[in-house]
Amino acid sequence: MQTKDKLLIVWSSGEIDVAKRLILLYGSVMLERKYWDEATIMVWGPSAKLIYENKEIQEQVKKVMDTGVKFNTCIVCSDEYGITKELEELGIEPIHTGEMLTNALKSQDTKVLTF
Repeated sequence: MQTKDKLLIVWSSGEIDVAKRLILLYGSVMLERKYWDEATIMVWGPSAKLIYENKEIQEQVKKVMDTGVKFNTCIVCSDEYGITKELEELGIEPIHTGEMLTNALKSQDTKVLTF
């Protein structure tokens, strides 16, 4: 049985250029170009605040989601910022990210990329 190639991008940077010119740019093509079988972008810390505050970034996140990339956010971070509900309304699932990250790091079929 063949395993799937999975990618987990941990996005913690609040910098708009990192978001637009790296994470969301790569995110928008990585599944359609078949670089990966499955991909998740984990929104952690300052990146959650950036998404909440920036409508252009919100639109780009939606476009990436439309390609099949999953998004989740650190619920502790988003609760501290007071933006959990707003991120959830964008389709970003609030979770306890530490467990997911640990599982991904220990997995043989998942690569982890951090920004």
